[in-house]
Amino acid sequence: MALTETKIKIAKPEAKPYKLPDERGLHLLVTPQGGKWWRFRYRFDGKEKLLSLGTYPDIGLKDARERRDQARKLVAQAIDPSAQRQAQKAAKPENAADSFEVVAREWHAKFSPTWAENHGGRILSRLERDIFPWIGSKSMSDITAPDLLSAVRRIEQRGALETAHRALANCGQVFRYAVATGRAQRDPTGGLRGALAPVRAEHFASVTDPAKVGALLKTFDRYEGSMIVSCALRLAPLVFVRPGELRKAKWADIDLEAAEWRFLVTKTKTQHIVPLSTQAMAILREVHARTGDSTYVFPSARTNDRPMSDNAILAAMRRMGIEKDEMSGHGFRAMARTILDEVLGARPDLIEHQLAHAVKDPNGRAYNRTAHLPERRKMMQQWSDYLDSLKAKSDPPSAQL
Repeated sequence: MALTETKIKIAKPEAKPYKLPDERGLHLLVTPQGGKWWRFRYRFDGKEKLLSLGTYPDIGLKDARERRDQARKLVAQAIDPSAQRQAQKAAKPENAADSFEVVAREWHAKFSPTWAENHGGRILSRLERDIFPWIGSKSMSDITAPDLLSAVRRIEQRGALETAHRALANCGQVFRYAVATGRAQRDPTGGLRGALAPVRAEHFASVTDPAKVGALLKTFDRYEGSMIVSCALRLAPLVFVRPGELRKAKWADIDLEAAEWRFLVTKTKTQHIVPLSTQAMAILREVHARTGDSTYVFPSARTNDRPMSDNAILAAMRRMGIEKDEMSGHGFRAMARTILDEVLGARPDLIEHQLAHAVKDPNGRAYNRTAHLPERRKMMQQWSDYLDSLKAKSDPPSAQL
């Protein structure tokens, strides 16, 4: 039964909080201290949520119902009322609900939980620094392509071309979200293709010539620095994970009995499995004798409580005379992808799985992390055996590097 002003006025506090239900998700929460709080319960993205609509008597029954109806309209437009409120609080007070800044913060709040933390932080910082000051207060429907171009051109003019392109791409994502939620008619970024100077592509340096790979690996075997760095250096080409994933590897994630390394890919927040070849296991057992009591497989030289420096492997390669335009820490991935495909004839989908890239089935659904694990295990052993064969027949490092 719907609430009435009389029922609300005569409601007395009890030992525990209790609810007086109204209609369509609205209820009044009466607290033991005598407070009366309006609440709206709704579902969004399959989750039940609660929105505060103010207190009685400051907000009467009629006003509470109007606020509930406004929130219901937002939900019907695929807009989360709670996220929008948080975005408005974070934005400048004078900004309207359909301003670029409010919508951008709402978009960021919705999608950032699916991103790596530092990735989401960089996007918000980019918008706050380079976009909000110029178009943040404008209504989404009033922003034109020239308005947007003027903002990103400021970034371009200071020489930050890649940042300008990324900012424009982020603005496009915000506009497409606004279109989907009924606060914009179109995405103006489509008309700005080619308006910014192109970014000169810089790929991670990688050795993909099998003859040079053998010499490179033989050089790694002769590294005379830290034993921990030496093990990381030799393991990197065998597992070809991202550099940060290698240096932050934890013993808790490595099963030496099952010969598997399972961890969360920070870039995509998905689980990943690396089958460990016999060669990789030998290196891990070697370093386990030294760092097995640490959280990290490759701890910092200063403390076991932190992983090794993100520059440790690169610095080791530079000390051995391997220049940055020859090989980078990320380059082991390109090396594996190229040779597994072009030389060993491995199936492309298995390679992509092992690179922790998204691979979808014929129905467009992403495979789970255990897909094709036996085949991937065989491929990883074949890869390690092939690298051993390249080392065995390579010329001395000085002749090729």
